[in-house]
Amino acid sequence: MEDTVLIIDDDARLNELLTRYLADFGFRVLSATHPERGLEIFHEAAPKLVILDIMLPGMDGFEVCKTIRRGSRTPVIMLTARGELTDRVVGLELGADDYMPKPFEPRELAARMQSVLRRTRAAQPEADPKQEKVRRFGRLVIDVPRMKATVDGKPVELTANEFAALALLASHPGEPLHRDRLLEELRGMESDAYNRAVDITMSRLRQKLGDNPKSPEFIKTVWGTGYVFIGSQYADAAD
Repeated sequence: MEDTVLIIDDDARLNELLTRYLADFGFRVLSATHPERGLEIFHEAAPKLVILDIMLPGMDGFEVCKTIRRGSRTPVIMLTARGELTDRVVGLELGADDYMPKPFEPRELAARMQSVLRRTRAAQPEADPKQEKVRRFGRLVIDVPRMKATVDGKPVELTANEFAALALLASHPGEPLHRDRLLEELRGMESDAYNRAVDITMSRLRQKLGDNPKSPEFIKTVWGTGYVFIGSQYADAAD
């Protein structure tokens, strides 16, 4: 079955090129050159992934990403013509799952798309009565099959990437995970000296969990290494 993806970019020629190219990788591509129409298609078609340009007429990609994130965890890959670190950081802080600087090779974009979708599917395992379904860590409950988390019974709105990060850490309680490993498993790309993707994701995750970095209850920074999940009172919960 083809995965439907949505491209929102004001470059009609690029949209047409990617539509043809990505079809060879099993993607059904929808596109829009205006953000308002892109959001209409997003709500009508419910795509599996969105490719979103930052420089758009009327409403920039950051605003479009914020609008998508108000009610959806659909993965978003942002495109930036300038390739500036600031654009990447802002996009990630708004909940984007990856970014690509323009110009780019279509093959690399296809690889990034496949990687993002693999991570999303990995965070949505099929229900298996023989496997743990709900993980409890004190006030925090992680429902892995449903990709939901609650603190004190209140739902925590997480993006697909944030939930994947939480689930990964919680599956290795007490084990420090290096930033490079987190970056590779969560984002599917190599780290570099300027990449703050992991730290941004962890900062957003902590904020949403209400976890104080100075006195953490769930996620602790391991200086010079990465992060470790320190949630206590682990127990499986019956469905």
